[in-house]
Amino acid sequence: MVGPSMTDDERTIAGRNLKIGFVALVSASGGLTALQAGGGITIIAAGLIGGLALGSALLWFLVQWWQSLFSKAERRDTRRS
Repeated sequence: MVGPSMTDDERTIAGRNLKIGFVALVSASGGLTALQAGGGITIIAAGLIGGLALGSALLWFLVQWWQSLFSKAERRDTRRS
């Protein structure tokens, strides 16, 4: 028999790293956009901070949506059984 390739701890760490990477990507996008537009250091910092806030909000929304999606699927499977 073949079991899961990741332990629960490894899955938790991978999920956390994915979340951090997602927020960092959105934050870097804000900073790089400000840099490309020719902004000074304060504008670039504002872009990074704004991207950090936006990335965190997007992550929160996606996690809530994902959890509700799976809870609906579990309820549907329970009704069929």
